Amino acid sequence: MPRARLGIAAASVLLLSLGASGCSVVNDLTGPEPVAASSALPSATPTPYDSQFTRDGTFQSHIRIDGMDFVYTLYPTKSTPRTNEWYPRGNKFFSFTFQAYDLNRKLRDRFATKRKVYLEHIAVTSKTITTGGGRTQHPYRLDAVAKDITFDPEPVTTRYGMIITSPKGAFELRNQRIRATSLDTRGLDLMFTAVVWVQDAPGSAHFSRREIKQTVPIAIFESKKRTSVASIPVDAN
Repeated sequence: MPRARLGIAAASVLLLSLGASGCSVVNDLTGPEPVAASSALPSATPTPYDSQFTRDGTFQSHIRIDGMDFVYTLYPTKSTPRTNEWYPRGNKFFSFTFQAYDLNRKLRDRFATKRKVYLEHIAVTSKTITTGGGRTQHPYRLDAVAKDITFDPEPVTTRYGMIITSPKGAFELRNQRIRATSLDTRGLDLMFTAVVWVQDAPGSAHFSRREIKQTVPIAIFESKKRTSVASIPVDAN
């Protein structure tokens, strides 16, 4: 077979293989490992509110500021893993992480050569999206000093907060409860604001304050049933 035809055949086999496995040929070498989305089942009905979190079973954003990549990652916990069965009634649970990557350095460069980022404060507000102009509710709220609530019992801290530069540090919070809402709820937004201090240069004593914001839409499906909640250990994901 001519070499050009061999190349076309090989490419076709590769595309068929990727389609069967559901994997991507692109790896984000600057970001965290992807979160498995197997717990999120495809919706049998149209999603009432456009949401990557609901559709994929995870949400991840990359916010690039000052040569740093700030990464929010959210996923449902094992207590309420099926995002297409998140109904207005009953509690819904999620976990999230927040981490920073120095884009001026390679992933395996020495940590001393990377700019340090410290997370001082984390806040999350929420609002519902309802049908027929129903009352807006606020089923989840967080406002805290990051080092006091992160999953790591001994985070590395300075007067600026806890370190979140990869790979030495990351903020993690598990099993966060979204309370029940009115039956006309079809979605909700979680609005994140992280106050961070970014080192001006590796080894520098000077830091700049930044606010890193992200909104995460979540779909809520119409039903009079309560969202099913499984019992799991308090520290489980």
